[in-house]
Amino acid sequence: MSIKDIHESVLQGSVSVTERVRQALVAIKENKHLNAFTQIYAEEALQQAESLDQKITGKQKVGKLAGIIFAIKDNINIKNHRTTCASKILNNFVAPFDATVIERLKAQDAIFIGKTNMDEFAMGSSSENSFYGPVKNPVDSERVAGGSSGGSAVAVAIGACDAALGSETGGSIRQPASFTGLLGLKPTYGRVSRYGLVAYASSLDQIGPFAKTPEDLAYILQVIAGLDPKDSTSADEPVPDYPALIDKPIKGMKIGLPQEYFAEGLDPEIKQSVLSLADQLKAAGAEVQTVSLPMTKYAIAAYYIIATAEASSNLARYDGVRYGYRAAHAEDLNEMYQNTRSEGFGEEVKRRILLGTYVLSAGYYDAYYKKAMQVRRLIQNEMMDALKEFDALITPTTPTTAFKLGEKIEDPLTMYLMDIYTVTANLAGICALNVPAGQHSNGLPFGLQIMSGAFKEEILFRLARQIMQLK
Repeated sequence: MSIKDIHESVLQGSVSVTERVRQALVAIKENKHLNAFTQIYAEEALQQAESLDQKITGKQKVGKLAGIIFAIKDNINIKNHRTTCASKILNNFVAPFDATVIERLKAQDAIFIGKTNMDEFAMGSSSENSFYGPVKNPVDSERVAGGSSGGSAVAVAIGACDAALGSETGGSIRQPASFTGLLGLKPTYGRVSRYGLVAYASSLDQIGPFAKTPEDLAYILQVIAGLDPKDSTSADEPVPDYPALIDKPIKGMKIGLPQEYFAEGLDPEIKQSVLSLADQLKAAGAEVQTVSLPMTKYAIAAYYIIATAEASSNLARYDGVRYGYRAAHAEDLNEMYQNTRSEGFGEEVKRRILLGTYVLSAGYYDAYYKKAMQVRRLIQNEMMDALKEFDALITPTTPTTAFKLGEKIEDPLTMYLMDIYTVTANLAGICALNVPAGQHSNGLPFGLQIMSGAFKEEILFRLARQIMQLK
């Protein structure tokens, strides 16, 4: 059932919220080996469910998400619960306030079943860089779930929740959604408040949902989107009625196929499936044409310079003084800083801090960071021009299906290339969505990516709905 159907069944009394939470907890227990959660709120979720059941029985008013179970990535604050970012350095940090997205979900009576595992500080493409161990793919537990929001993806895939929130910096929702056969939305930068999201790269980060249908994504975005005075980067743009717009026909819609996304390195089966679905959209009334985006080849290089630079700055606050882990033994303040950060951060986080500090240093700032920002503007301009001509662009989400655990962990450059098709949307600040595109001959799912202009999420939902019907 869709989220809307579940909610209506709950209101009618044909479905018990308490029973739904119990079933979710069973799913978590049965799939414990996948390591999707860092924290489980069993008692709290059951108490909230019982309270909602009583309100519904008593004909009291409840929110539009009453009965809906959410899992939350462990870098989004829920008041009085730990926010660890899957890092030793924040292992015991308890959030003193709710993120804005949590406030908005709570206001509609959503139930939180727990916090999900992730790459430490959202730095990774496989959810292997976690203090709590790697997240495993529910289709094949010897493979990765994708990252950094791998735990949120797995939580939805195993039925531990109806939907989950993740965060995106360069594809961290879309890529795990592709690897686990789900829909995953990266909203336009500024569409959803980042207040209460632990920062990795502030000019790229965005919170977004995982779900099983486009209608569910539309329903959730309707709740969490909108201006937030607490976030200076949130946009003062009206929030459309996404669920009402999803049924609009796609006839006459112009779709571009960027040729650079179908070049060498892409799995032939994924390529064929994406092109086949594009042909089916054409048959359904859309106009489909190829387009060239030559700046795409610079996206990965620009992204990793900008992201690591911002990470180096944002992570300077974890010093053992203000909050989080502090090394036990140190002779002086400098040694305390050094020991705390050396012991508290994992290898990938240290690597990115070092890279970021390097590109921001006096001798290299102009050669690397400034140049990357200039390239970012060119990429953004090129993408904006393309999206003036086309309503949407369709590409593969990932070049391959999920790879094996440990396969790329010792080769960071190969791992970084897993984001080759997703980082452009973050650099340009536009919206993008992964839609399940099929099953590979190896038995693993893979996805198709739709990108559209800023604040055009309704186009993504309309196309996704059409694609889901075609499959």
